[in-house]
Amino acid sequence: MSTISKELDRKNIPNVVITAFTSIAQNVGANRIVFGGDFTHPVGNPELPIDREKAYRKRVIEKAMFALGENVAEPTIFNVEESKEA
Repeated sequence: MSTISKELDRKNIPNVVITAFTSIAQNVGANRIVFGGDFTHPVGNPELPIDREKAYRKRVIEKAMFALGENVAEPTIFNVEESKEA
């Protein structure tokens, strides 16, 4: 996904990579990277009660939407302010 992200950026198509492997995305050259937690569930945590899990998913997606609107010139990692357990 990170390589695809880099190529989309080259075509001036803004995009965001949500991943647990931020170092890989950064090394490949993806410009907007959102840390998504566990690699098997980058946009969620099925071990949480459903209401807390939904709130966490929402925060990750909101951070991705924020990152999409940011002008970045190099790989930038965006973190969700609140923990997965909030």
